[in-house]
Amino acid sequence: MADFFQRTGQGYVLRLTVVPGAQRTVVVGLHGDRLKVRLAAPPEKGAANQELIAFLAKTLHLPKQAFELTVGASSRVKMVEVHDRSPDLAARLRLLVPTPPPTP
Repeated sequence: MADFFQRTGQGYVLRLTVVPGAQRTVVVGLHGDRLKVRLAAPPEKGAANQELIAFLAKTLHLPKQAFELTVGASSRVKMVEVHDRSPDLAARLRLLVPTPPPTP
């Protein structure tokens, strides 16, 4: 399984696919080498991008200022830089991927 993130000198770069207009914001899972996120915001006037940054900040316990949308402001395919070098951040990023239910 390929990670959806890559370490940089200042933190990490996240590769994401987003689907705006969902009922609630939730991580769906991996979509190739990207993390797929459904966003409870419309794709208008940057609302979905703001929802994405707020969701990542809350979920990863980082300030919104630690995130920078670098690619895909008007696209579903996005790259977000995380400016944080916490030693446990890679583990927290991996926890974003939901685990599949056990097979009976």
